[in-house]
Amino acid sequence: MKNLLSLIVAALLTVLMVGSAFADKITVACDTSFPPFEFKDPETGKHTGFDVELWDAIAKKIGADYTLQPMDFNGIIPGLQSNQVDVGIAGMTIKPARSKVVDFSDPYYNAGLLILVKDGENSIKDIKDLKGKIVATKLGTTSADFVKANSGAKEVKLFPNSDAMFMELMAGGADAVMFDSPVIGDYARKASKGQVKVVGPLYQGQSYGIAFPKGSKLVTKVNTALKDLRDSGEYRTLYIKWFGSEPK
Repeated sequence: MKNLLSLIVAALLTVLMVGSAFADKITVACDTSFPPFEFKDPETGKHTGFDVELWDAIAKKIGADYTLQPMDFNGIIPGLQSNQVDVGIAGMTIKPARSKVVDFSDPYYNAGLLILVKDGENSIKDIKDLKGKIVATKLGTTSADFVKANSGAKEVKLFPNSDAMFMELMAGGADAVMFDSPVIGDYARKASKGQVKVVGPLYQGQSYGIAFPKGSKLVTKVNTALKDLRDSGEYRTLYIKWFGSEPK
């Protein structure tokens, strides 16, 4: 009888342990508005985009259950530092200052910065012409740091999401927008076709990485999953779907 009770208790403990393991959900932070990487689909009301679908593919590979948590970009790193979120995927540039406070996966996208102006704007041809101008960009990003350090702009207006900075340009509150190349390109192609244009070269080549709290055990698993997705062709399929070209 004693042995039977011991076996029952052991079995219950095993069930509880397995149950608790599957009950734990990873909280994944993404940007509220960063097309084509993440944005809310107007038809479904759900967040989608390259980052969202890439993470879903990674989660399937590593067997992780997760909850997507859209938030303003500048809240993601503090959320990781305070362990309120477990993962941050938001077109986040891997740079030394960030690497001091969070861990990054291997790079999953290579980008740079571009300047966007209204179609009738002919006085701005490259970054030198931003001197004395009003430039809109996104709060807490490498774009903001770069514009402040290199443009000589009269004012740099910072916005919590990309929609707001584009609206500022279209409303005449800014002379130019300087931001990540895929987002600028996506807006130029779709949102305001014929009303805006890209000027100048690609500035400050940069790589995006998935961010984690310092010491997270997920980093190695995610890097393995990223490699598997590249090797299998799944990454290429997603890339072409969202960017219309082969991965660089």
